[in-house]
Amino acid sequence: MQAGFPIWWTSVLLPILVGIVALAAKNSEKAIGWITAIVLLIPGAAVFAYWVSGDIKTGVVDPVVLDLTKYGIGKFYMLVDGLSAPVVAGISIVTGLVALYSIKYMKTRIKEMMEEGDVPPSMGAYYFLYNLFAATMLGMALSTNLVEFYVFLEVSLISSFLLIAYYGYGDRRKISLLYFIWTHVSGALFLVGVLYYGINAGSFDVVELTQAGISYVSPAYTVLAQSAEIAALLIIIGLFIKMAVLGVHMWLPYAHAEAPTPISALLSPNLIGIAGYALVRFAIPLFPDIFQRLQGYLIALGLATIIYGGLVALKQTDFKRLLAYSSVSQMGYLLLGIATLTAYGIGGAMLHYLSHAIGKAVLFMTAGVFITELHGLRDLRKMGGLARAYPLTAAAALLGFMHLVGMPPSLGMWSEILITLGVVKVYAGASAGTLVAVAAALIVALGVSAAYAFITMRRIFYGQFTREEVEMGVKPGMEVFDAFKAIVLLVAVIGVFYFIAVTPVMDSLKPASELIVSLLG
Repeated sequence: MQAGFPIWWTSVLLPILVGIVALAAKNSEKAIGWITAIVLLIPGAAVFAYWVSGDIKTGVVDPVVLDLTKYGIGKFYMLVDGLSAPVVAGISIVTGLVALYSIKYMKTRIKEMMEEGDVPPSMGAYYFLYNLFAATMLGMALSTNLVEFYVFLEVSLISSFLLIAYYGYGDRRKISLLYFIWTHVSGALFLVGVLYYGINAGSFDVVELTQAGISYVSPAYTVLAQSAEIAALLIIIGLFIKMAVLGVHMWLPYAHAEAPTPISALLSPNLIGIAGYALVRFAIPLFPDIFQRLQGYLIALGLATIIYGGLVALKQTDFKRLLAYSSVSQMGYLLLGIATLTAYGIGGAMLHYLSHAIGKAVLFMTAGVFITELHGLRDLRKMGGLARAYPLTAAAALLGFMHLVGMPPSLGMWSEILITLGVVKVYAGASAGTLVAVAAALIVALGVSAAYAFITMRRIFYGQFTREEVEMGVKPGMEVFDAFKAIVLLVAVIGVFYFIAVTPVMDSLKPASELIVSLLG
C-alpha cells in the first residue's frame, strides 16, 4: 500500500535537520537529546502501527519517489515490508533511546577528554554526527535501489568514523583509521559489483512496485550471463566485510571496543547487521543461482563464525571487547539463517537483527554505566559482586544476555527457533553422517553462546567485590535510579514486550520471506 504521508522520507530527513540545529545550539544538549530521541522513535512507532494493522504484509511505500530513470539509475523508493520492518524497528528503538543515554555519558566523556588535555568537539557536533549516522542507517533499511543504498552506506561510514576519531578511547585516531580503511574496502568492493551489474542492466533497481505489490527484477544472469559471478562475488565479499564474518572480522573488535559506548551500541547491533539485510534484499534476488551453489559453504561459514566469535569472547578481559567479539558470533546466526535459503531461516535472520539490536544495545549501555560511574571500569578481572551494588543494571544485563542466548522471555528465543528450523529443513533428507555433523556443530554453537554470556554475567555481577571496587567505594545498594539507568531498563523491557507481541511480526515475515525463497526456483 502507499502511505498517505511521506513517513519514511521524513524519518530520514528530520534527524538530519535536527543534527544541523544541534551544531548551532549552545548548551542545549539535553533539549537536543530529547528532540533527537523523539524524532528517531517515529519510524519505529509507525512500523509497529503497520504491524498491528497488517499493512506491512503487502509493504508500505512512501508516495514520494525520486525518478532517475533517464540517467540509467532507476527509482529511489522508500519501502517497509516484512523483511525491512524488524531492521527499521531495531534502528529506531536503539538510536532513539541511546540518544537520551548519550546526554549523561557524552558529557562525562567530553569532560574526561578535556582533563586529559584534549579539545574534543562540542556536544552539538556529537549530536550532528549522531543524527547523520542514525538517519543514514534508516535510509539503508528503507532503500529499494542499489545506488540509493550505497549513498546512505557511505555517509553512515563517514559519520561513524568521525564519531570514533573524535570521541573514542585508546589510540582512537589509529583505530578509527583502521575502521575507515576496512569499511571503505568493503564499500568499494560492493560499489564495483553494483556498477558492473547496473551499467549492464541499465538500472540499479532491485525491488519493483506494481499494482499487485512488491516484486523483484530478473536475476543478474539474464543480463550478465556467466559474468554474473564477478558482480556477485564483489557484492557478497563487500557485505561480508561489513558484516564481520569469520576471516574478514579483524577490524570489528578494535573499532567497537574503543568507540564511545553510545556509538558502540549503534555500531555493533545495528550497522553491521544491515549487511545481512542487504544480502537478503539485494544479493539473493539478483544472484539466486549463485547462493544455491554456495549454500553449503555459507552454512559452514555461519556456524564457524558463531563458534569462533564465542570462543574468543570467552578469552577477553575487557567488557566492551568481549561484547565486540560477541557481535562477530551473533553475525554468524544472521548468516546461518540467510544461508538456509528457507522462509524459516530468512525470517529468523531478520527477527534476529531486532533481537540482537535490543540485547547488545542493553549490554553496551550496561558497560557504559560502569565506565561512567566507576571511573572507567571495564576490566573483567577487576569486576565482581556488582549485582549487590547495581541490582537494576544487573537485571537489564541479564535480559541482554538472554537475547543473545535465545532464552525466554527474550525475542532471541523466537529468532533462534526459526533459524534452527531453517537448518533442519535444509538437511532433513541428508545422510546420517551429515545430520550428526550439522547437529553437533549447531549444539556447540548454541553452547558457546550460552557459555560466554552466563560466565560473563557471573564474573561481573556475582561473587565478592574485588579489591579495586572496594577502593572505589563500591558498596551494596549504592545504585541511584536515574534517567541513565531507566533508559537501559526500558530497552531491555522493550525486548520482553516483543517476545510477547511477536505474532504480527511473524505474520509479516512469512510472506516476505516466502517471496525471496520463490526467486530460488
